Formats: sequence, structure tokens, C-alpha cells
Amino acid sequence: MHTFSLADWMQPIYRGEWQEVAEMMLASAHKLAAVGADFLICPDNTLHQALPSVLPRSPLPWLHIADEVAAHAAERGWRRVGLTGTRWLVESDVYPESYVRPDASEREEINRIIMEELVCGVFKPQAVTYFQQVMRRMKAEGCDAVVLGCTEIPLVMNDANSPLPTLDSTRLLARAALRRATRTS
Repeated sequence: MHTFSLADWMQPIYRGEWQEVAEMMLASAHKLAAVGADFLICPDNTLHQALPSVLPRSPLPWLHIADEVAAHAAERGWRRVGLTGTRWLVESDVYPESYVRPDASEREEINRIIMEELVCGVFKPQAVTYFQQVMRRMKAEGCDAVVLGCTEIPLVMNDANSPLPTLDSTRLLARAALRRATRTS
């Protein structure tokens, strides 16, 4: 495992400098390859925006978080999926265009909750209520599941309090990595 601090990642993200994010990911990839890793994962959905610039130069293969989420959704028979996460994620093409996204005002409020509350360990009932409101709208639009597309969202949302079945992207990626790491050759 190797990572930079969240503050180090956020500097280029705030500036929209995804190539710099890619260089940071590659630096981690090379360190992990040097110590014997077989493959790589990135549990941060937002950072996957830089992955297209990373893959051609990566010393090792990567599992893509959105691919793992999509595979699980397909296994469960879910066809119309909602997406929650940072504004950088939901405005990107990390997940298919067909995924239902929060509208502009919802994106900003969800981003605020993530960056100003959840990342800081602040868990307010109002945040749960807001996520539930957005997910109810997605359900009304025909969604049959919703992606928790940020590492911190599962701290406040899960199947027990969501109006839709949840796809915890970080957990699904971790399970995929475990399956890959333990499969026999």
C-alpha cells in the first residue's frame, strides 16, 4: 500500500490538473512494483479520472473501481444505477454516462458534505437525510441501485438507511482485489 496525503491529492484536483494526479499515481505504482506487487488498485473513485493517463505507462495492471461496480450491478440484475460522489467524480466519465447523477445543486451539497464533514469525521443526521432525499429522487427516476462512489459515503449511508440498494464501490474493489490476490495460477 502506498498513498500520498489527501491534501497532496487535492491540490492538483482543485486546479483540474489531472496529469499531475496521474504522475502521483504512477509514482505510487512504481514504488509498489519495486516491492513486489502483482497488480494495483485505487480505492478513490475521483482519482480514477487520471487512470487513462496512467495505464499506458503503468508498470503493473490496475483493477478499475467502476468496472467492479458495474460487474456487481449486472450480477444483481440492476440495470439503472444512480451515482453519488464528489462533484469531480459525478461530472467525469469514470462511470458510464447512463448512470443517473445528482443535479447541479445536489452535486454541490453532496461535495460539501463529503469534503467539509465526512472527510473531517463529522457525521450529521442532516447529511443522511440529504443523501436519502437524493436517492429517493433517483429511485423515482427508475434507479434500482445507487453507487456510493466515495470512500467516505459508507460512513453514513448503507442498505439499512438508503431508499435504494447500495453499491459500496470501495468494498467491491477490495473484494475484487482479494479474489485476484488469492486465486491460484
